[in-house]
Amino acid sequence: MEQFLQKKIPVGRWAEAGVDWLTLNAAWLFDGVSLALQAGVDAILWCLQTPHPLALVAAATALAWWLQRSVAFAVFTLLGLLLIINQGYWEETTETLSLILASTILCMGLGVPVGVAAAHRPWLFAVLRPILDLMQTIPTFVYLIPALILFGLGMVPGLIATVIFAIPAPIRLTHLGISSTPRPLIEAGLAFGATRRQLLWKVELPYAMPQIMVGLTQTILLSLSMVVIAALVGADGLGVPTLRALNQVNIAKGFEVAAAIVVVAIILDRLLRRREK
Repeated sequence: MEQFLQKKIPVGRWAEAGVDWLTLNAAWLFDGVSLALQAGVDAILWCLQTPHPLALVAAATALAWWLQRSVAFAVFTLLGLLLIINQGYWEETTETLSLILASTILCMGLGVPVGVAAAHRPWLFAVLRPILDLMQTIPTFVYLIPALILFGLGMVPGLIATVIFAIPAPIRLTHLGISSTPRPLIEAGLAFGATRRQLLWKVELPYAMPQIMVGLTQTILLSLSMVVIAALVGADGLGVPTLRALNQVNIAKGFEVAAAIVVVAIILDRLLRRREK
């Protein structure tokens, strides 16, 4: 027993060797992925920063009214975004939104199909479950180090870390929605001659849509919670002034940035919430 305790299993060295091997042999792949992801983030950022801020505020207010039919929420959206502009954090807010939108697109684009496949194949979900648990429980800084080495400084490693942290939500909730489809509905679709594809698109996905929308909301809020972590690896956004306020013990700046983050979180959460009848 003492010999076992004295001889350390080189788990860390094995992980380091794996990252070194990827750096030497697959640098071209990670460079290509980095360029593609950076181009996507830049495109979203261009769409958010090219129009005048007041035009985006008006569009967001109109969208809030159209989705929720709530005067109070539309007024809150208008005043909240005007407050962000007044405090001088509009550029950082758009940078954070570009990161959130990019990570949400990746998470939903990958998570929903994986969740559907896991719902139809129990063995696949049995394999994915410990992996998803690991992705949600492992400290973010642990996989932030290899992401930084493989993708360099900037928005991309922050985006990768955000996707790893947030993607379990859409996978789990899509699996829950699809697997909880009542058996009589499936049997009725089969009785009318529906194929597997028609059964998925016309029965299972419509029934699971509330759960999928919850997964979308959770993905957005989890992505927003990663803004400070992303700033540690060079990602722009509201995380940068947050870190500066923390380093300088600047209470005023910290409260201003926190107010901007809270406003963005409330607006995004309420925009996608199902309207109460």
